[in-house]
Order: sequence, then structure tokens, then C-alpha cells
Amino acid sequence: MSNRMWGGRFAEGPDAIMEEINASIDYDRKLYRQDIAGSKAHVRMLAAQQIVSADDAEKIVGGLDAILKEIEDGTFTFSRALEDIHMNIEARLGELIGPAAGRLHTARSRNDQVATDFKLWVRDTLDTLEQQLSELMLALAEKADAHAGDVMPGFTHLQSAQPVTFGHHMMAYVEMFARDRSRVRDARKRMNECPLGSAALAGTSFPIDRKATAAELGFDRPTANSLDGVSDRDFVIEALSAAAICAVHLSRLAEEIVIWCSAQFGFIKLSDKFSTGSSIMPQKKNPDAAELVRAKTGRIFGSLQGLLVVMKGLPLAYSKDMQEDKEQAFDGLSSVSLALAAMTGMVKDLEPNTKVLKKAAGSGYSTATDLADWLVRVLGMPFRDAHHVTGRIVALAVERNCELHKVPLEDMQAVDPKITDEVFQVLSVDKSVRSRVSYGGTAPANVRKQARRWLKELGKA
Repeated sequence: MSNRMWGGRFAEGPDAIMEEINASIDYDRKLYRQDIAGSKAHVRMLAAQQIVSADDAEKIVGGLDAILKEIEDGTFTFSRALEDIHMNIEARLGELIGPAAGRLHTARSRNDQVATDFKLWVRDTLDTLEQQLSELMLALAEKADAHAGDVMPGFTHLQSAQPVTFGHHMMAYVEMFARDRSRVRDARKRMNECPLGSAALAGTSFPIDRKATAAELGFDRPTANSLDGVSDRDFVIEALSAAAICAVHLSRLAEEIVIWCSAQFGFIKLSDKFSTGSSIMPQKKNPDAAELVRAKTGRIFGSLQGLLVVMKGLPLAYSKDMQEDKEQAFDGLSSVSLALAAMTGMVKDLEPNTKVLKKAAGSGYSTATDLADWLVRVLGMPFRDAHHVTGRIVALAVERNCELHKVPLEDMQAVDPKITDEVFQVLSVDKSVRSRVSYGGTAPANVRKQARRWLKELGKA
């Protein structure tokens, strides 16, 4: 038997393999809310334009509401033979209200229907991601404010570089995730044009009102070109691009949590809520949540790359290849959403070991730059000369196996006789971080100011 949704062109039904490769209902059923919302907007517009009768439109809207309830109650039967969510809903609508259901598809195609449904779903998801990013930024800013003055080592090449504060480190991630939130907002704004009314690819001869359907569905305007309206998937690619960049930031923070939780570092503590044990080693407490956030980054990258490859060679307008867009988006965007939720929980949960951090902050001759700056500021030495003098003093500390502030003054003066005992005032980690008062620097006053600015913006100050 031919698929009755395809009309009279086909005399035979599809081969079983054709049905298997063609069906998308197993995953695109996620779009049921958006599909029903789009259909209701469409039929109301058709009635307003007197393309269908008010009575038929009322029956269709009532039937769609009944289907929505069935799906949400779990009593709706999905059929793979009907391919996708659109045909499943339309077939059930016919069962519920009879011939009037056939008028719903007037002046539209599955091409503009699926583009509209998918845009609505991506837009809803971006709204969720924006809220999740705000919650993560808030958790980081609160942690930064609480630990604005707690010193820790700052690293380059994972080697001790200069002292910073734990709050300053947290605020670095606030800035990263703020850019992610900005990208999400930009992507939402750019995608907010309605494809409905583009029909299959050329528009329609019916006197439809595309501005009305766009407005009812919360779009800023209709798409300006029907070919582009049905074939554009930039909105998904851009959403996944934003998700991929966000995943980079999540993975970097996850990596630091994994390192910081290790016995070798001991910089932070994570509670049992975000840790797991070992089946054989009873002493183990593993930061599995952080490791899984780090790993999900690969899935998110894969979703973006997969969709880019699907779209790269498609001529205008619609091709069935584009059915492969949804699984990529569903997996990638749900993965970043889960990772954001897990990271927010971990940030709220973690507590820095301030004593360990302070001790580590002074290791590795981390105040060497402060010594060089002192030579420039107090003795008027050119920075390159000061860099050389400081390097020689560090070499003395290495030779004596002591910290920089424990090198005797007379040994320093052997390198440069103008050095006085005032130099020891800049060699402590606390004084080092307090001196970094330039805008964006790690001075605790700076960190508190930035943290509280973000707390105010996020509505928690």
C-alpha cells in the first residue's frame, strides 16, 4: 500500500529498508510542541484570510489541543510508517475531526513546516542555555566574592608563574561564560525569522499573511526569501558553534577541577555529591562529574562537525540530507545543557583549601616578577637589566634550595649592590597580589569590585 500522505503518485509502498532509512519519528517526536504551535498559528491565519472556514479552523485547533494532551499523557501512538512528527500529528488529526483535517496543510509544505518547528525548538533551547549560563556565572561570581583575597598560584605552561587569588581565577571563567552567553543571545536574535509560508520552496499563490504567523509564534519577521527559508540551517550550525565554544570553556574548568582535586595538588575539595568511588580501591574519590563534562566536549564538537559536513554540498533548496540535522542538534545541545548543569553544581559545591593554596602560591619563585618590578620602580633600572638581575638571584635561590624571600640580602647585593632590605616587602605573595591594581588585575579590591558588578547584573547583589 502506498503512503496516503504522498498522494496518488506512488502505487507501491516503500521497501522495509527504505522505511528504515527514511523514518525520523524516533527522534523528531521531540518537536511535537513546536509542530502543534506552528500548525495552530497557521490555521488561525488561514481562517483570518478566509482561506479556510472559521468552523474548520476551530475544529483543527481543538483537535491539535487534544493531540497535545495525548502526547503529554503518553497515550499517543507514534507510527514509523508515517515517517515523522508532522505526518503522525496530521494523521491523528484526521482520525479525530475527519475531513476538516485535510485543510490544515493548505498553503504550506513539510519543508517550511519542519524549518519552523526546528527554529522554534532551537530558540527554546537557546533560551534555556542562556539561563543556565547566567546561573553558572552567578555561582562563579559568588565564589569569587567569597575568596577574593585568598591567594593561589597562577600558572603558565602549568608551571608556577605569579601569585593570583582564587577569586580572580573564578572571575576569569565568569568572563568566558559571559562571552558564551553573548553568543547565545546573538544567535537567537539572528535566527528569529519565521520560515512558515515559504511552502516547498517558491512561496504560495494563496493570500496568506506571513507577518501574522510570525508574530503569533514570537518571531521578529518572516524570512525574506522562500528558497532560503526552507533550506537554511545556519541557525542550528550557529547554535552548535556557540555550544562548542562554551564546551571548550567547560572542559578547561573541568580539567582544572580534576587536577585541583588530586592528592598531588589538593587545591579544592568536592563533596560526595559530585564524586564517585572505586570498585576495588576503597580510598578513591574520583571527580567523575568533571571528567564527564570534559568528555562531552567531544560529542558537542562532533555534532557541529557532522552538521557542517551534511550541509556543505547541498544545492538549493531542500534535500532529504537535511533530515540528519536534528539528531546532531538534539545530542549536541542537550549535552552542553547537561554539562552546564553539572558544572554549576560543582562550582557551588567545591571549597578551596586556602592553606594549601597559599603555600603553593609562594613556590616556584612566583614573586620573581615583583622583584624585577621593584628594581625598575625603586632603582630606576631598565626592565631588561632588572630581568637579568632577578634571574641571577633566582639562580642563587635554586642553588641554595630556598624560596626567593629567604635569599640573604648580602647575596642579593653581590648581584647588585644598590638592592636594600626594602626589597623583602614585595617578595610575599600577599603583597604581590595586593600590588596588582591595574584594571583587570588580581588585587583583591579589584576582584571584589568585578565580582559584585556581575552579581548586580545577575540580580543577586
